[in-house]
Amino acid sequence: MKTSLAKNTRAGNQTSVKNDSTFVKCALGDIPAFDVAAAHALYRQLLAPAQAGWQDAKSLLVVAHGPLGHLPFSLLPRADGRINEEAEPLFSGYRDVPWLARSHAVTNLPSVAALRSLRAVPAAAAGRTAFTGFGDPWFRAEHAVPTAIPHTAQLANRGALALRKFPMTLRSVPRTRAANSADLARLPRLMETAEELKSIALGADPATTVFTGKQASEGLVKSMNLSGVRVLAFATHGLVPGDLDGLIQPALALSTPAVTGESGDGLLTLGEILGLKLDADWVVLSACNTGAADGADAEAVSGLGRAFFYAGSRALLVSNWPVETTSAQALTTKLFQLQAADAGLERSHALRRATLALIDGPGFVDADGQVVFSYVHPIFWAPFSVVGDGGGVRG
Repeated sequence: MKTSLAKNTRAGNQTSVKNDSTFVKCALGDIPAFDVAAAHALYRQLLAPAQAGWQDAKSLLVVAHGPLGHLPFSLLPRADGRINEEAEPLFSGYRDVPWLARSHAVTNLPSVAALRSLRAVPAAAAGRTAFTGFGDPWFRAEHAVPTAIPHTAQLANRGALALRKFPMTLRSVPRTRAANSADLARLPRLMETAEELKSIALGADPATTVFTGKQASEGLVKSMNLSGVRVLAFATHGLVPGDLDGLIQPALALSTPAVTGESGDGLLTLGEILGLKLDADWVVLSACNTGAADGADAEAVSGLGRAFFYAGSRALLVSNWPVETTSAQALTTKLFQLQAADAGLERSHALRRATLALIDGPGFVDADGQVVFSYVHPIFWAPFSVVGDGGGVRG
């Protein structure tokens, strides 16, 4: 039983998704094996031919377009190798893979010219506040009713079948494209993002820096003075034209006016982001990918990213696919702890160090203190990317 544990977890795919759940429900057995050989082949095509020119650097700047824009280069292995599928805990067989993240920090750029523009942003003003975050917006009145956040169950026994069915929670994504009509009220709530924002609040009082539920509103964002904030976070859905009726620009979904009583449409559109005045080292777009198979998620990140850069942000932290909740919170919390401890730490290196802490850490620990699975599989750590100026804080 023990020797076939990891192998058996990959049998069967039975993912259940509720129409309006905070989470996409799935099990460990639904996670496919990562194809290290194919990823290394891609490394040989993309990076190995120029390796002599970059291998001694500490940071890589990547400008990728088309399908490569969806690829986190950090997960490319620098060498091929076999994975020990029998290793325990589950997924720990990937621990010795020489991911690019082991040796280099990676920053994504929308274009080569973008780096010059971002580096030309004036030095940050002194005395900025550490953090402001908006998350867990309410998209209809029933979201205002207190609801317990689902949690990952304790593993009752260590058998292969039990482990295969062990539940995970992935951030839910909006599914509106197939509907004849869609408005803000159709979006699923993201309850767990409130706790994530509190965990990365950099020591600031969440009561005055984290705005959730009814407070996560378009009106509050537009009325606040955000020019003195170092880290600005939005933990909500990123939308693109066509996701909702009448939506013609990329936008962030905030609490609906039907709940807040405000005017407006509850959307912070690209045009409205352009009107913000920022002086931020980071803008964090958590849970913002649309998960669309046609690449609309990249459109959301690139369009909104350009707007935030124009408004005065130096970098974005984005996720490239729906993330598992516990590992996502652990990584982002570690990242901003590192930044808080060393203001001169480059953003891309803070992400790399937080990533390695997740990879080399114990993994998911259940209520009994037992390690259930490792976070070494790229599904847990690879979605996060720095876009923009990955360098250190200036000012």
